[in-house]
Amino acid sequence: MIKTGDTLPKTTFTVMTAEGPKPRTSDEIFAGKKVVLFAVPGAFTPTCHKNHLPGFIAKVAEIQAKGVDTIAVTGVNDVFVMDAWAEATGGKGKIEFLADGSAAFAKAIGLTVDLTERGLGIRSRRYAMIVDNSVVQSVDVEEAAGVEVSGADHILGKL
Repeated sequence: MIKTGDTLPKTTFTVMTAEGPKPRTSDEIFAGKKVVLFAVPGAFTPTCHKNHLPGFIAKVAEIQAKGVDTIAVTGVNDVFVMDAWAEATGGKGKIEFLADGSAAFAKAIGLTVDLTERGLGIRSRRYAMIVDNSVVQSVDVEEAAGVEVSGADHILGKL
């Protein structure tokens, strides 16, 4: 499992652009920038949709005022679902929505959870991290079903 002081692995996410889905490398997202990255098990799922993402959308300005260049969310969903979620929540243009459709990033950092019994397959665990120039400054992984250590208020307190 990834920990403070580790460098993020090289990977590629998919993002929606005006021209359609495009790859975006971890270097493009994290190199030379301070980024708050949080992860959800799934877009539109109850806790993610009602409790996790809304806090970050509401606190964008406060988080950016602490020197953060980018706030990004990743989930093991395809780019079309992530884009629809961005539109439906008002997060588009405020937060970067990074599709990790095959869980490659979640696997590379050791933060997957097997939800096959619930019909969801391999997903990302819920977490939040602060990354500076691709190096993890802090990582907080939820041990229970709620949004405690990975929420916007907790991250604001760490910035």
